[in-house]
Amino acid sequence: MIMIEEQVLKEFAGRDTVVTGGTGLIGRQLVDILCRAGARVRIVSLDRIRVNERAEHVFGDLTSFEFCKNITRNADFVFHVAGIKGSVEVTKAKPASFFAPLLMMNTNMLEACRVNGVRKVVYTSSIGAYSSAEVFRETENLEGPPMDMFPGWAKRMAELQIQAYRIQYGLDNFSIVRPCNVYGPGDNFDPDNAMVIPSLMYRIYHKEDPVVVWGDGSAIRDFAYSKDVAEGVVLALHYGTSGSKSGFVNLGSGRGYSVRELVETLHQFLDFNSTFDAAKPSGFPRRVMDISLARQLIRYSPSTSLLDGLKETWSWFIKNQDEHLKKHNYFAPEQKA
Repeated sequence: MIMIEEQVLKEFAGRDTVVTGGTGLIGRQLVDILCRAGARVRIVSLDRIRVNERAEHVFGDLTSFEFCKNITRNADFVFHVAGIKGSVEVTKAKPASFFAPLLMMNTNMLEACRVNGVRKVVYTSSIGAYSSAEVFRETENLEGPPMDMFPGWAKRMAELQIQAYRIQYGLDNFSIVRPCNVYGPGDNFDPDNAMVIPSLMYRIYHKEDPVVVWGDGSAIRDFAYSKDVAEGVVLALHYGTSGSKSGFVNLGSGRGYSVRELVETLHQFLDFNSTFDAAKPSGFPRRVMDISLARQLIRYSPSTSLLDGLKETWSWFIKNQDEHLKKHNYFAPEQKA
């Protein structure tokens, strides 16, 4: 079930549209939606992957300002979704691999959009830009340091850049979304830096017995399916988020799931043994997003159940187990763009 009304999709017919990170988790779902709506879509990525034959695939580095100006020239809409995704462990071990490229690509893309007069832009920030809390609302947790220190600051800097455009140039055509923990087809299944859902699936597929889950399973997280989030990103560009006092809206699933519930849901359609290691840290007890403002402001209404989303993700994974090997790895120092 799609949450985007037909009149919204019509806005994209025949429009020149750029999707950075269009081979990624959210980006490929965006590309599918936009291509079906009749947009002329250009995907920009460092991944050697083709995700949609109807879109143009451009291989290029967003840390180059000249490149960003070239790809946004004459664009009607830009979805800046490109980012760097990795586990908590790799974030702590290699903060510069997050921080420097994120700052450069965000600064360059947003400034290129401004200079070239792109009609509408949406920037995908992150739940990690929030200060630590149990429930995240757009009116709270905005003053303290971000809970994901280095990537969180990089995401916030881009949000501030958009705020500066509003103050100095009166621009309100830049919108911002903060998604939660997103999963789905195209996720990062690299065992060295995967997040919880792809990590579990990778270990289940490779017959780890039992699959050991850190903590006692009580930690609660907000897991949102990538297609739901992609639809929210489209709605954010259409309706705009400048009506929010913070300038952004949350995109989550609408509820929290315990890690134990996540594992039990996987057990509903996969045959594997699992155990919880309570001697290992569980992480922060509860982190969920309040999406009431997004429901009101951009008509965001996620509908994919955890079970259905996990089934779709697993089905994609077993057919594309090695795709992560074709993706640009920011954590491999020997790899150059």
